[in-house]
Amino acid sequence: MTTYGGLEIARPDPLLCHLELPLRRTYYPVGFRLHLATNSREVVNAADACWGEYPPEFAFEPLQMRVVVEANGGPACQPTFRLQGHLMSAVSDAHNFAVVDFHSLLACIYVSKETAADRSLMRWCFLESTAGTLLAQRYVAPLHAATVARNGTGVLLCGASGAGKSTLSFAAASQGWTFVSDDCTWLLISGSDAIAIGRPHHARFRDDAPSLFPRLARYNAHERPNGKITIEVPMRAFPEIRTALRSKIGGLAWLDRRRGRPPAIKPVAPAEVVRELLNSASYGSQVDAMHENATKRLLDLPACRLQYESLDDGLRLFAEFAAGIGAA
Repeated sequence: MTTYGGLEIARPDPLLCHLELPLRRTYYPVGFRLHLATNSREVVNAADACWGEYPPEFAFEPLQMRVVVEANGGPACQPTFRLQGHLMSAVSDAHNFAVVDFHSLLACIYVSKETAADRSLMRWCFLESTAGTLLAQRYVAPLHAATVARNGTGVLLCGASGAGKSTLSFAAASQGWTFVSDDCTWLLISGSDAIAIGRPHHARFRDDAPSLFPRLARYNAHERPNGKITIEVPMRAFPEIRTALRSKIGGLAWLDRRRGRPPAIKPVAPAEVVRELLNSASYGSQVDAMHENATKRLLDLPACRLQYESLDDGLRLFAEFAAGIGAA
């Protein structure tokens, strides 16, 4: 309500710019501060599941996320992402979409009540992906790799989708390695060392993982909006496994798991592995250059290709490589 010439005027708000977002929380996804404002308790619950276990680690400018939930609309599907300049859109449909400003590190997300009520859907389509995208603009370079560590040295487990990064990292962690991340590792941009930042509180597997790890059989598989069937496991369910948010990287192992291949460790140039790690979406020339500059720290590290079929052979070869770089 405003006053103009002594008259009170109630202007309409079709853009929802005056909508109250009374629920406010601060989270620390992979250690970086994020301020969340929303009008939905279900969004808060989903954010708790995403980031509730992360402590503050880094003192940088925070991310901002505003999530508006409306009654209309059905559940979201896999969003389509587009980027022009410093503005990114993630659009599922007219009732489920996000607009992200990379300059201000602000994400505005609009979802239906049905989407907000589906915690897995909310996390996958909007919360986790949006926070990760914002972090990648200034603070980290995303790498499609798992990370495990021992004796202060981490090893990046790289490879194509389905190569076995999650299974080998979980198997190594079950044998005394420290679990940092199972599939997505972030390389810290600041500083001079190659520091891996992971997501150590959850692990995600394909639906056949219980055949390798029977103790995962009690967890249900879910189909993600991208069509993949996955099992998400909280790592706190395995107190015997040590976890860490970050580790200095000491080596690169490219996983080559194929049927009928004899187990072997093959030499590979670190540049070949790094080239594959950089095979991800472009965020524009300036951000791409920042990521490429950060990954140059990996070029002087020992690297190998682990060729194997069975998980036991993979573990044996991995231990052999790790011993050679002082990480066993």
